[in-house]
Amino acid sequence: MSLCDYSPAYIRAIAPYQPGKPTAELAREFGLAEERIVKLASNENPLGVSPSANHAMRALLDGLARYPDGNGFELKQALVARFAVAMENVVLGNGSNDVLELIARAFLAPGASAVYAQHAFAVYPISVLATGATGIAVPARDFGHDLPAMLAAIRPDTRMVFIANPNNPTGTFIGGAEIEAFMRQVPAQVVVVLDEAYTEYLEPQYRYDSVSWLKSYPNLVITRTFSKVYGLAGLRVGYALASAPVADLMNRVRQPFNVNTLSLAAATAALSDDAFVERSYQLNRLGMVQLVSAFDVMGLSYMPSFGNFVTVKVPSAQGVFQQLLRAGVIVRPIANYGLPDYLRVSIGLESENARFVQALREILRGLV
Repeated sequence: MSLCDYSPAYIRAIAPYQPGKPTAELAREFGLAEERIVKLASNENPLGVSPSANHAMRALLDGLARYPDGNGFELKQALVARFAVAMENVVLGNGSNDVLELIARAFLAPGASAVYAQHAFAVYPISVLATGATGIAVPARDFGHDLPAMLAAIRPDTRMVFIANPNNPTGTFIGGAEIEAFMRQVPAQVVVVLDEAYTEYLEPQYRYDSVSWLKSYPNLVITRTFSKVYGLAGLRVGYALASAPVADLMNRVRQPFNVNTLSLAAATAALSDDAFVERSYQLNRLGMVQLVSAFDVMGLSYMPSFGNFVTVKVPSAQGVFQQLLRAGVIVRPIANYGLPDYLRVSIGLESENARFVQALREILRGLV
C-alpha cells in the first residue's frame, strides 16, 4: 500500500473542485496577450471592486503586520445593522465556500447523510464527502430543485439539506413562498442551508425576506457572499446568518483569523455602497438581454437565469469551449455538473459580451 492509501476512502473519493481558468494561464498556454483575454467563466463582477471597498483597503495597508480582528467585529456590526439580527447570529468565512464547509463540519459525520439537488453547486457534495457523510443527490426538475422530491429524500440519518437560490450553474430560482412551505415540513433536527450567493441579482418582484424566517426556524442557515455583486471575489469573504446555537457550533470549527484584515475592511465598506450594487445590478440586466438575444438569433437554447450568468446549449460543447479559449475567451464547461452539452457564460461588460458572441458565432459557422 502507498502512503495515500491510508487516507480515508471518503477523502480519496472526492472529485476536486474545478475553478475557472485564470487569464494568465490561458495567456501562457496559447501565447495570447493577457490584456486581450475576456474572462466570462467565474461569475465575477465586471465592474471590479466597489470604490468604497477600495478606499477602505488602502487606508489599512500600513497595518498589515498585525493579525486581523479574529471576531470581525466591525463587519458583523454592519451585518447586524443591515439585517436586524444579533451579533451571535453571524458567522464569517473565507468566502461562502468556507462557511458551507463550517456548516458541514459542525453537523455531519460518518453515518449521517445530506440532501442536495442534481446540478447544484459542486461544493455541496465535496463538503459532505469530506466529513465522511453520505450525499443524496435528488434528480432535478427543469434543471432546478425539486423541493417535494428533496423532502421525500430525507432519511432518519439526514442532518442537512442544501438549497441554492438562485442555483449555480443552471440559474434556476425558487419562489420564497415555496421555500418557506418547505421549511415548515422539514424535520426540526435537519439543518436547511439556503445558499443565496446571487440573491442581489434578483429583480424586485422575485425578492423575499429569508432573514425574517430565522425567528421561526432555528434549523435555517442562510449563506451569502461578497464575491459576486460586491466585486470582492479575490478577497474571499462570505457570511452565514443562523440561530445563535447553530452559529456557536460553526464558530467552534472555524479557523482563527479566517477572514483577513483587507477583506474585513473591504466587505464592511462594500455592504453600504448601495450605488455600486445598483450599478452592478443594472449592468447585469442589460448584459443578460444582450446574451440571450444573441442566443435567440443563433437558434441556441438556454436556461432562463436569475443570476449573473446564463447557461447555453451548444453543439460539441467541449470543442467549442476549446476554440473559444484559442480566441481569447474563457467560459465554463459544466460536464462535471452532468451537463456536457452546455457552457456557462458569466455576464460581462457590453464589449466583453459582444466579443464572446462574435467568437461563438464564428465558431458555430465553422461547425456547419
